Amino acid sequence: MALMDRLPKHLFTNRGWGLLAAGALALGCAYVMGRRDLLTLSVLLIVLPLVALAGVRVLKPKFQVYREFNPSTVETSSTTTVRLAVARSSYSTGHVIMEEQLPPRFGEPPAFRFPARSASGGTSRYEYHLRSGKRGQFRIGPVTAEFSDPFGLSLRRHAIDDGDILTVTPAAVELPVTGLAGARGNDGVTATRIRANPSDDDIMTREYRHGDPMRRVHWAATARHGQLMVRQEESVTTPEATLILDQRFTAFAAGTGSVFGSHDEDSDLVTSTNFEWVVTAAMSITAHLAERNYSLRLLDSFGSPAFLRSRSAPDPDAEEFAGTGGLQAIAEGLAAVELSGPRHVRVEHHRTDHNAELKHTAEHRHGAEHIGPAGTESADLPFNDRLMDKLSAHRLRGPLLALVGNLSLTEARSLAPAAGYGANAFALVMTDTSRNNEEVLEILRLAGWRAAAVTSKTQLTAAWSSFDEGGIVAAADAAMDVRRGAAVPR
Repeated sequence: MALMDRLPKHLFTNRGWGLLAAGALALGCAYVMGRRDLLTLSVLLIVLPLVALAGVRVLKPKFQVYREFNPSTVETSSTTTVRLAVARSSYSTGHVIMEEQLPPRFGEPPAFRFPARSASGGTSRYEYHLRSGKRGQFRIGPVTAEFSDPFGLSLRRHAIDDGDILTVTPAAVELPVTGLAGARGNDGVTATRIRANPSDDDIMTREYRHGDPMRRVHWAATARHGQLMVRQEESVTTPEATLILDQRFTAFAAGTGSVFGSHDEDSDLVTSTNFEWVVTAAMSITAHLAERNYSLRLLDSFGSPAFLRSRSAPDPDAEEFAGTGGLQAIAEGLAAVELSGPRHVRVEHHRTDHNAELKHTAEHRHGAEHIGPAGTESADLPFNDRLMDKLSAHRLRGPLLALVGNLSLTEARSLAPAAGYGANAFALVMTDTSRNNEEVLEILRLAGWRAAAVTSKTQLTAAWSSFDEGGIVAAADAAMDVRRGAAVPR
C-alpha cells in the first residue's frame, strides 16, 4: 500500500494502477512461459486503463456553476453564506467529486459529491460559510471536478468555472456622539429662518434644490412657475461633510507601519498597519455621519476622488455620496483602497526640511507659485491648489475631516489653510516617531484645525472623543480667525 500511495493520483485510480501492474506481470509471464493467451491478457490489462485515460481527457463532462453570496458584500469578521448550484450540461454518468477552491485565509476548501442526494431537476445545491478578518477582494472558486471513467480506472481533474469575486469591506466602529455636527437637530438638518411678514406664496417659496424633501414642495407656486418650488419658511439645508483620505505610500510606510502586500497570505493590497487603522477610521466616521443624514464628499490628498485607484469602487470617479446607497458605495470603495505614489522619499528633503521651506517661501515671493521644493510641480505635491479649489467650492457647508499619515513641516503648512473651508476642521495625524510631531500639530492647531496624533494602537473611540476635549468652540474660533485673514504660521 505504501507503493500505491506514492503513485500519481491524477492519472489512474488504485484500480487502474492495479490493472497496469497485472498487465505488466502477465506480459512478463507470457514472455518467460511463451504463452500466447497470457500475452493477449496482458495487452488487454494494459490497454484498458490507457483507453480509459484517453476517454476522460477527450470526453470530459461539462457543467454549469451558479454562485451567490449572501450578503453580496461582507464586513470583516462577519459571515457570508455561499450558495452553489451545479448542473451537468452534457450527458455522462457516474459520480463526481468536486471541490471549491478558496484563498488560504478561508481555511480548508469544501468538497462535495455530485450529484447530491437532494438534487432536483438535474441541479445539485450546496451551501457553506466564509469569514475574513481582513478587507479586500478575494476570488472564490473555481470549482474543480474530479471524475473518472465508468470503470473507475482513470481520473481527470479540471476547473469547471472561473470563480467569483467576494468583496470584504472594513467594519465600522461605533463612535460616540460629539460636537462635530455643530448646531444641528437630531436628524442632522438645520432649519432656515422664517421670513418676517410674508405677503404671498412667491415670497415664501424658492426653487427646489437637491436634497430638499418632497413634502416641502409648494404645489401652487410650482404650477405658477413651471418648476418645483419649496416653502422657504420650512426649507432645510442638508448637512455636508468632507473627508480627506491620505493614501500616500510615503506617509504610511515609515516606522512601525510596515508595508505588506502580495506576500501577506493571499492579499495583494499594498497597505500597512497604520493605513489599515486609517481605513477603519474612514469607514467608522462616514457611517457615523451618514446615520445623521450627512451627505459626504471624499477626496485624497491631491484633490482627486478618494476611490480613483480602488479596484473595488463601484464608481471610481465619484466623490460625493448620500444616503444608504452612498454609504454602501463608500464601504465597497474602501474594501480595496491601497497605498499609492512614490515608494521612496528623498533623504535630503527630510534632512533639510527647514531649508526647503525657506526656499519654497522664497520661490513664492518671486512669483514661482507653481514650483515646489527641488523643482517639483505643485500638482504633484499633496494638499495642493487643486484640493483647495475643491474645498473652496463647498466652503463652510459643514465639517472638514482629514485622515493623514506622517506629515513633514512642509506638508503640514500646505494642509493648514484648508481649515478655513470647513465649518469645523478635524484632523487625525498618524505618527510613528516623535519627529516633528508637536510642530506639525501646532501648525495645524494654530490654523484652526482640531488635531490629534494617533498610532495604529490608538483606540478609535478615544481619538474621536478627543475632539470634544477642551471644547469645539476653541477650534471653531481659530478657524474663524483664519477666515478673517490670520496668517498660517511659517
